[in-house]
Amino acid sequence: GASHLGQLVALKVIRMKTEEGVPFNAIREASLLKRLKHANIVLLHDIIHTRETLTFVFEYLQTDLAQYLIQHPGGLRYNNVRIFMFQLLRGLCYIHSRRILHRDLKPQNLLISYLGELKLADFGLARSKSIPSQTFSSEVVTLWYRPPDVLLGSTDYSTALDMWGAGCIFLEMLQGAPAFPGVSDEFEQLQKIWEVLGLPSEDSWPGVSLLPNYRPERFLYSEPKQLRTQLPYKTEDLAQEMLKVVPTDRISAPDAMQHLYFSTLPPPIMHIRDTVSIFKVPGVRLETEVRDIYNPGRKVKPSLLPSAKFW
Repeated sequence: GASHLGQLVALKVIRMKTEEGVPFNAIREASLLKRLKHANIVLLHDIIHTRETLTFVFEYLQTDLAQYLIQHPGGLRYNNVRIFMFQLLRGLCYIHSRRILHRDLKPQNLLISYLGELKLADFGLARSKSIPSQTFSSEVVTLWYRPPDVLLGSTDYSTALDMWGAGCIFLEMLQGAPAFPGVSDEFEQLQKIWEVLGLPSEDSWPGVSLLPNYRPERFLYSEPKQLRTQLPYKTEDLAQEMLKVVPTDRISAPDAMQHLYFSTLPPPIMHIRDTVSIFKVPGVRLETEVRDIYNPGRKVKPSLLPSAKFW
């Protein structure tokens, strides 16, 4: 970080090959971000353009969700998962209403402040989606967080793409391990998903057999596993709504924010202005995590620990 009018900032420097000029992605990211003013989206203060470099001056946040999950192994406090999820959905609601997709949701791209404010960052792959029929590359989201429609080669995706990624992150916070981890290619990633959610057919997903990577013979059919049911109130239901295999069945960000899972949050949280942090609402605060690798001596009541495995 560097000082920017006495505040800490984060710099993202893009070196330019002088003959080619500014990389297109960088310009796209800059023009998108400059317009986004929301408590749950990382703030771009400034863009400094020299002949050799393009420097983005962002607000500085202490950590990101990937680091936070490493520091607090075994899953997060249910209250904290709810607070993080609400902020993630709030950020998605804002960009989706402006016809912008993030397209690369993963814990590394969710920055977290010392208060627990969560902000979407790294819109390098974001696109302003003006015409719904526009096609995009299917090589976007990191495999673990990539939805089945995109893995199957679909390119006419929508906001449902980000909702799948958010659902994967939801489970990862609850169980302390990725929902569909550890694979090398699209087919293995799909197999991981089918093992949990079942193999789709034309009946359940009209048009699925027309997608470029649809090869049912490559998948071992297995009965879908059920989500474990000892999760707290409405948690499992929201996870299932976000992780619908068929993209058109997936819940939207505004609908997810209205889900009963969030009904335990203080009601004023639903009515704050875009630029106001949810931590300004009385009664909203992060709890101390049960397990902290920097503070291993704390005694843990087993009842507080989420079950390590979730599926």
